[in-house]
Amino acid sequence: MEIFWILAIPLTGGALLAVLGNRDWAPEFGLFLSACTLVAAGFLTAHVVSEGPFTAFNEQFFVDSFNIFLVALTALVAFTTSLFSRPYMRIERDHGKVGVKALRLYHSMFQLFTFTMLLALLSNNMGILWVAMEAATLTTVLLVSLYRTPASLEAAWKYFILCGVGIAQALFGTILLYFAAEKILGSGGTALLWTHLNAVKPQLEPTVLSLAFIFLLVGYGTKVGLVPLHNWLPDAHAEGPTPVSAVLSGLLLNVALYAVVRAKVLVDGALHTHLAGYLMMGFGLLSVTVAAFLLSRQKDIKRMFAYSSIEHMGLITFAFGMGGAVASFAGLLHMTVHSLTKSAIFFAAGHAAQITGTQIMDNIRGLIRQSPAVGWGLMLGTIAILGIPPFGVFASEFLILTAAMHQTPWAIPFLLISLGVAFAAIFSKVQSMVFGETTAPRLSHSPALVPVFVHLLLVLLLGIYIPPYLAEWFHQAAQWIG
Repeated sequence: MEIFWILAIPLTGGALLAVLGNRDWAPEFGLFLSACTLVAAGFLTAHVVSEGPFTAFNEQFFVDSFNIFLVALTALVAFTTSLFSRPYMRIERDHGKVGVKALRLYHSMFQLFTFTMLLALLSNNMGILWVAMEAATLTTVLLVSLYRTPASLEAAWKYFILCGVGIAQALFGTILLYFAAEKILGSGGTALLWTHLNAVKPQLEPTVLSLAFIFLLVGYGTKVGLVPLHNWLPDAHAEGPTPVSAVLSGLLLNVALYAVVRAKVLVDGALHTHLAGYLMMGFGLLSVTVAAFLLSRQKDIKRMFAYSSIEHMGLITFAFGMGGAVASFAGLLHMTVHSLTKSAIFFAAGHAAQITGTQIMDNIRGLIRQSPAVGWGLMLGTIAILGIPPFGVFASEFLILTAAMHQTPWAIPFLLISLGVAFAAIFSKVQSMVFGETTAPRLSHSPALVPVFVHLLLVLLLGIYIPPYLAEWFHQAAQWIG
């Protein structure tokens, strides 16, 4: 029943807001819907904690220790983003950047995007997972193009074309997966149920499954933003509304990588080799290295943190590719802290751009004088994402490096150099924006900065102490991922 409400609330809410999203109370209604989704996710989490993994609705949905924490994280970030977007989108309206129709589209598509993310996480059917990812592409294309400027339309078109090609590759990979399973499980719908596939994975045809994984990795890897499939991501972050940037980095990238990891488990069981891991390690290490060296060239604040997302998703992909208990645990922890930290950074960066009227970093100065909360939020978020202790990003990066020293010592120089270059590039730019003199006017609505500091507080706590139940989820998920 919890699964029904988790999916029904954002789906129904999106349909209602498509009609009523132009009303003055639409932001509050969207926030209420996100709060209800978060409560439903809490009940589902309690159910899993008390009774363990289970399937529902004729095995079409499946919940275990891996996806339940992502469901809770998705519902939380969606709720805090809704809270942030209330004053943010009203300020955008006051500045003349969006009209009534655009606001209705935004509120409706935001709820539908939340629905697609939760559907992808909860679905036991690999075909429905693909459908949910395709639907997520369509909803976010409309959100990225919300401002209807030439730059935002170009970014949305690039996003649609590149991710459309990628999702087509994922479809072919899903068809190959079905082809490999049909001989074992029959031609019915059960041939794409992940729990059934996992039960018979040693019997699946290794060659076909290898090809399926390559297409799935390329297809869903496009959505993750792995190099060289990343070109859509910086433009989409820079040209879309800031709440969209927050959920793209905090939710979409995680869910796409979740799909890859689900496929990796099947391939590892069928091949009894490390082929899938090697491919993920290669794409991950390439993404970390390329993104780190491109950071120093960025002039737009949101583009810079978009490249930071590519770097961190590459690091998580590398960790899952290594496998093993420590690396998989570290990858799960890094997914969590990166989502919380990066969404907090985009919240602060969005208000910084509204205060100064620009996203160009050279023109943003003195945030800490104009709005101390925005300035400190951006600085603390930057310190957290750069892996400075005691924030949780430090703990997860330390675990990944520790695992790499034991399993792939040859990768350590690439990782350390890339992390060092990224640290220098981001910190040098952010400290100039936070400190200095400014003459920027105040905002027409008070910024919603509670989500910024709530996220950063959670990241700080995860760097100091991981609750036992969360650690147990990570341990259980790491066992079968690795």
